[in-house]
Amino acid sequence: MTQTKRYNAFYAQSGGVTAVINASACGVIETCRRHSDRIQTLYAGRNGIIGALTEELIDTSQESSEAIAALRHTPGGAFGSCRYKLKSIDTHRAQYERLIEVFKAHDIRYFFYNGGGDSADTCLKISQLSERMGYPLQAIHVAKTIDNDLPLTDNSPGFGSVAKYVAVSTREAALDVASMCSTSTKVFILEVMGRHAGWIAAAAGLAGEGEEQPPHLVLLPEVAFDRAKVMAKIKQTVERCGYCVIVASEGVRDAEGKFLADTGLVDAFGHSQLGGVAPVLAGMVKEELGYKYHWAVADYLQRAARHIASQVDVDQAYAVGVRAVECALEGKNAVMPAIRRVSDAPYAWELFDAPLEEIANREKMMPAEYLREDGFGISEAGRRYFTALIAGEAYPPYENGLPKVAELKRALVAPKLPPFSI
Repeated sequence: MTQTKRYNAFYAQSGGVTAVINASACGVIETCRRHSDRIQTLYAGRNGIIGALTEELIDTSQESSEAIAALRHTPGGAFGSCRYKLKSIDTHRAQYERLIEVFKAHDIRYFFYNGGGDSADTCLKISQLSERMGYPLQAIHVAKTIDNDLPLTDNSPGFGSVAKYVAVSTREAALDVASMCSTSTKVFILEVMGRHAGWIAAAAGLAGEGEEQPPHLVLLPEVAFDRAKVMAKIKQTVERCGYCVIVASEGVRDAEGKFLADTGLVDAFGHSQLGGVAPVLAGMVKEELGYKYHWAVADYLQRAARHIASQVDVDQAYAVGVRAVECALEGKNAVMPAIRRVSDAPYAWELFDAPLEEIANREKMMPAEYLREDGFGISEAGRRYFTALIAGEAYPPYENGLPKVAELKRALVAPKLPPFSI
């Protein structure tokens, strides 16, 4: 009987991490181990795709089953992530050829890239190059982004947990402001992530129901910022409720499309660097209304908050990791396991394999039907969509009052190729 040849696999994390990206890593690693008859060793890139270019490969077989299982409740990127977008194949072919050289040297035939839209593009390009060079490689994208802007999939793993964190934080902060508003802060502004799509800020709308309950204003990139209209709404809310809670996407922009917080700089992916919309809004409140204000930026806290993760999000993050490996073993290439919503009540979902050509470098904006007519809150349709994704609590185990996290060896394999500069 002829024995099936075993090949190695490569997994890497990309971009800003989430509370559940390591749950996807756990799904990938555990599934590879269950298919040891087909997959010999899974290597993880140290600091994402950079680890492949520099041949810094972590041997995940050196990690215990307990440590890998603990990834399900560990935030951050366990193997290191990076913001590094590969350039065009035609102008920077050496980078892509280096990747294939590393894969050849380590007998890697399965490539799993865990990230958002830019990493989907990288995964697609690598699959295309492997075909051009005649090197057999199954390139599978593993969805991840708190921005929830990947097309085709109903939602992106990582979003449900940040949505839960922002909704919880908005409700708790609002109670704080309400208790002190007669003599202290009248206006509280919470800035959340979301450069082009306002999914995260919109999820904060779950904190209350109706215009009388906070957040009183939700400001999104999809709705052009009208200063006069916003200031009038804040004034009206303070006079009626005694205080006003605002949740704003970092990417709030005016009718001309200019970001309120545009610094004029760009990041490694060419995206605008935003300098903080909360203080900009606070300055407007001070100048026009004279109210005492306070602002906060959720920043990394929102995407690292594994202690308040959504159970649905953890389950979906793990499931797409599992399915990614299954796709590769089925011979599929340049696809991403995506989520299809089957029903709202009860909430049910399933996975399907989406082509990367329809995902890479594209963004999914929030439907207008998810917003109230005034543009300052979410509609009932939006509430149904978001509520399903924040369902369930997936508390991590605690020790001495703090969450326990995975402790990994991260042992590197010996390089086989000359050094490579990126």
